[in-house]
Amino acid sequence: MSRVKSTDSLMKYLRDHHNITISGSIHKRKLRNIGYYHGFKGYRFINRPNNRIVYTNFNEVLAINTFDMQLKSLFYPQIMFIETALKNYVLETILIHSKTDSFNIIYDTLLTDYKTHTIGSPKYKNALNKRLKLRNQFYNVLTREFSNDKQIVQHFYHKDEPVPIWAVFEVISLGEFGNFVSCSDTCIKRDISLALGLNQAFDSNGKLTQNIIYLIKDLRNSIAHNDVIFDTRFKSFNPNNSLLRWLSFDTNIQNITFQTIVDYLILIIYLQKNLKTSKTDLTKIVNRFELLINQFRSQIPINIYTRIVHTNTRGKLNSLKAFIKI
Repeated sequence: MSRVKSTDSLMKYLRDHHNITISGSIHKRKLRNIGYYHGFKGYRFINRPNNRIVYTNFNEVLAINTFDMQLKSLFYPQIMFIETALKNYVLETILIHSKTDSFNIIYDTLLTDYKTHTIGSPKYKNALNKRLKLRNQFYNVLTREFSNDKQIVQHFYHKDEPVPIWAVFEVISLGEFGNFVSCSDTCIKRDISLALGLNQAFDSNGKLTQNIIYLIKDLRNSIAHNDVIFDTRFKSFNPNNSLLRWLSFDTNIQNITFQTIVDYLILIIYLQKNLKTSKTDLTKIVNRFELLINQFRSQIPINIYTRIVHTNTRGKLNSLKAFIKI
C-alpha cells in the first residue's frame, strides 16, 4: 500500500517529479480545492492517459480546471432545456399514436422496433433483448424513486394506479430515454424526427433522434457528475457518418467529428434553433463560448492551447454565427 501524502508532500511531489512550479499558501489552497486526484490527475492529459500535458507551472493546471468548469456552466442549462424539450416532443408523438398514457400498452403496441428484423437473426435478438431490458430499467427506476420518496411516483402508487408514461419520463435518465426512442416503431421515430424539424434526407430510418440523444447523454452525464469535459473524453457513443454529414450539411460547417468540444456546441445550437430559441439567445451562447476560449488562450502556452482548442475552431464559430442568422 502506498504512503498517504499530505498536501505539502503532494506539492513537493509535483515540483520534484513533474517539474511543476507550485508554492505558497494560494497554490496550496487551490490544490486542496481542485484535489490532486480529481484535479491534477484529471487534467494532466488530453483525451487519453498517454496523451500527457507537460506543465511547467501549477497556474496552467488551474487555467484548464477553470476552463473546464466554465464550459460545464455554459453547457448544462442548454442540455437541460434540450432534454426536457426532446422528452416532451417524444411524449406528444407517443400519446397521439397510442391514445393512452399507459406504459404497458405503449410497450406492447409501440415499442416494436425488433419486428423490423428477421426473426431469430442477431439483429432481431439484440433489438428484442434491448426492449426487454428497457422494461426492467423502467420498473427499476420506479422502484428506486418510490424508495427515495419521489412524490410524482408515490402519488400514483398510493392511489394503486399505474404510473403514466409522462410521469415515467420525469424520472428516467437521458440514456434510458434514448433506449425508449430506439425501441420505438419506425413510424414513431419518423414522426418524432419530423416534429423536431430534422432533415429527412439524412433520416430515412428514423434513427437520427436516438443518436442525437445518445450523443448529448454522454455530455450531460459528465457535467452532472463533475467529470472532465474539455477534451470530450466522456464520449462513449460514436456518431455514424450519416449523423456527421447531416449536421455538417444543415449548418454548412465542415469537419464535424465530435472529437472537440466545439462540435457539441454546434449540435446544441442546431437543436435549440429548431426548438425556436431566439437568435439573440443563441448568439449569446456562442459569444460566451468564444469569450471562454479567448480567456483560456491568454492563460496557457500556445502549444497546450492548440491541442485543446483546434485551429479550425474559429472558423467553425464564424460559420455557426452565420447559421444562426439564417
